[in-house]
Amino acid sequence: MKKIIGLAAVAALYATSPVVAADFDGSKLLICAPVEAMDCVSGAECFKGNPDDVGAPAFMRIDFASKAITGPKHSTPIRHIETDADQLLLQGSELGYGWVLALDRKTGKFSATLTDREGTFVLFGACTPL
Repeated sequence: MKKIIGLAAVAALYATSPVVAADFDGSKLLICAPVEAMDCVSGAECFKGNPDDVGAPAFMRIDFASKAITGPKHSTPIRHIETDADQLLLQGSELGYGWVLALDRKTGKFSATLTDREGTFVLFGACTPL
């Protein structure tokens, strides 16, 4: 029971700690975890599930210095980065898909899409600096 209470206290402290905006300004290496996924095709309802259900990695690194997003099986170059006060917008292409990842500069939460001519995968998750 002590271990659970200790973990809960650490989690509560982390959740109430102020997030440093510089953590998500494109200057630090990030580790990101998708937690929700959708697979959508025209004319049908989107399938909602876990990232693993659509083949998304459990974790991926965003390396702004080398302009790449890396998962356990693939690394993809970031071809374009657009920054404003609220988000970083990353764009690229991989394996026949165009992708966009929008990263909230305050919270580290992200949404991403991977699109080809047949449909779109949508991922939601969060990042933290390494």
